[in-house]
Amino acid sequence: MDEAIEAAELEKLPENRPHAVFPLGLPVLLVRRGAEVYALENRCAHMGCPLSGGTLDGNTLTCPCHDWRFDIRDGKFLDAPEIGLKVYHAEIRGGKVFVRI
Repeated sequence: MDEAIEAAELEKLPENRPHAVFPLGLPVLLVRRGAEVYALENRCAHMGCPLSGGTLDGNTLTCPCHDWRFDIRDGKFLDAPEIGLKVYHAEIRGGKVFVRI
């Protein structure tokens, strides 16, 4: 499946804070940075911990369970770039965020 699914209203998406959504029941993490939104799998590659409880420092998202660090732009694990999170294309249309699943 490769269709854009509405995931959130842009105005309700907090700036620079991880926010969990579930388009089509899938755990997706949205991070809003001004006019840009990043969308990643909301499960740590280590043990599946929800990343929505993690902390964000610049482009680095730290898992709340075991401190694994990921780049929100490409989903890569910073200590071993061959490991990573699934990244989804996010787009803003008409004040809404759509994620391509």
